[in-house]
Amino acid sequence: MSAAGEVLDRSRSRVWVDEAVRLIEADAQRSADTHLLSYPLPARWGVDLYLKDESTHPTGSLKHRLARSLFLYAICNGWVQEGSTVVEASSGSTAISEAYFAQLLGLDFVAVMPATVSPSKIALIEARGGRCHLVADPGTIYAESHRLAQECSGPGGGHFMDQFTHAERATDWRGNNNIAESIFTQMQLERHPVPDWVVVGAGTGGTSATIGRYVRYQRLSTRLCVVDPQHSVFFDAWRDSDPGVVGVRGSRIEGIGRPRVEPSFVGQVIDRMVAVPDAASIVAARHASTALGRRVGGSTGTNLWGAFGLVAQMVEQGRRGSVVTLLCDGGERYGHTYYDDAWVASQGLDLAPATAVLERFATTGEWD
Repeated sequence: MSAAGEVLDRSRSRVWVDEAVRLIEADAQRSADTHLLSYPLPARWGVDLYLKDESTHPTGSLKHRLARSLFLYAICNGWVQEGSTVVEASSGSTAISEAYFAQLLGLDFVAVMPATVSPSKIALIEARGGRCHLVADPGTIYAESHRLAQECSGPGGGHFMDQFTHAERATDWRGNNNIAESIFTQMQLERHPVPDWVVVGAGTGGTSATIGRYVRYQRLSTRLCVVDPQHSVFFDAWRDSDPGVVGVRGSRIEGIGRPRVEPSFVGQVIDRMVAVPDAASIVAARHASTALGRRVGGSTGTNLWGAFGLVAQMVEQGRRGSVVTLLCDGGERYGHTYYDDAWVASQGLDLAPATAVLERFATTGEWD
């Protein structure tokens, strides 16, 4: 080292960072906010149900918001740079959205997914220039994602985006047009503008954390209900205060069921949890598809099963008000699974009991 010392200047990378942030923000500016749909319920019940339609994002699902936040978070932290390869562990929808943003920025993208993921989701990822790395054991996707990211030798190296760790911290929960602020802004002119309940799936934990924090920060009376599908562990962990519980198999409801409690899950902001059988999720998705005149995904069915139960409770108690939940993605991606009777039968699922529950609810407002 010379007497004058040593200087290492990496400021040239800031040019790429500035342009990357501009491209992502410009993409958000071009996209109008998603719609808030009114779900048809009998007027005499006095309860309004709404669906925040996240399927209208450019990549067709709620995960578009998450992917945007994750990319901004990683870029501004210096983790993703020019030439980086982005790796993500995903059951499909997050990978589709991240592939979109990687392509926007000219970055390579690798999705590490269970081998059981729907072929249509694989096709959507590949259409965005991403590569799919399938694993037989869903429990290995985290280790495999770390390994692939570490082995990347390009100019920007590899980065494991790790949605399950960073989802709750990548989004500004105080506002900044997050999903919570969007819901409550769109509800302002409704007859019950402050919903009694907002119902969401567990998933990464990011959406529930954002909404739960937001309603507390805004001092709203709204309560948060989180629904969890069969074979997912969030419900058991929350009930027993045991974040170490681990599942024995993956969830059949893609996008919201997890075999472990993810780091982004903030159970303290949740007021109620509902464990939803897979048959009930599928029946509710099909029921909603008939009511709305368009197919919705299985995670939307899980959300609606929880929302219907809350609506019925309000009807029973003679309370007027509103409930909001999410339409996470369209059902077109699941034509060979949730809407295929042969697939349902192959899974050993009996839809008759859940169908009877929904038929009774639709006519009487009562819930078993």
